[in-house]
Amino acid sequence: MNIPVSSFNWFAKITGWPVQAVAFRTSVAYEDRSVQGRKVRGPAIIISNHTSVYDYAVWLFVFYSRTLRVPMAEILFEKQPLGIFLSMMGGIRIDRNSHSLSGLEKCSRILKKGGTVLMFPEGRLPREGETAPLEFRPGAASLALETGVPVIPVYTNGSYFNKKRARVAIGTPFFAEEAADPALSDAENLAHVSSYMRDKVIALSRLTGGNESGGGDADEK
Repeated sequence: MNIPVSSFNWFAKITGWPVQAVAFRTSVAYEDRSVQGRKVRGPAIIISNHTSVYDYAVWLFVFYSRTLRVPMAEILFEKQPLGIFLSMMGGIRIDRNSHSLSGLEKCSRILKKGGTVLMFPEGRLPREGETAPLEFRPGAASLALETGVPVIPVYTNGSYFNKKRARVAIGTPFFAEEAADPALSDAENLAHVSSYMRDKVIALSRLTGGNESGGGDADEK
């Protein structure tokens, strides 16, 4: 039986809502809620820092009204039944040791059809002793420049399954072209835009600290 990705997403959200409410107790803060809240209209790329394998689950429920299509490492699809579940959720397999661009091409097609793609541009979880977030890889910048869709930066403090709330922040959308520099080569431009994206995500971290309101305009789930 071939279940549509969107239908399976809604099934997972409905059945998983009580579990995530206890596990994450997410508090959501906004850079400017009048510009960007939890509802995403039209095509968009959401970029997030990467703290845990549970980051995807958190954003799945924060942006509950959209089906998030997420590029994921090939190793996740090789573990069963996890791989089957991720495929049914709409995960997009990225073979990190291959030079194939099929994953990004699929993301591009999804965006051009009005979909939403969630990306973790660090490409992997930071190891002990590494500065987080890691430098962003160029895939998200390349996709944003190629499609011209808005980019929504988000940040999570990675506080899951403990007494502290998971605190996340949603930033205002921007376009990758804003950071592009025509004087740079293509490779330099990708690095420049990637750094700009990383700075946008890091800047949101201030909204996840401090008092119970998350340091700014916030709501709680």
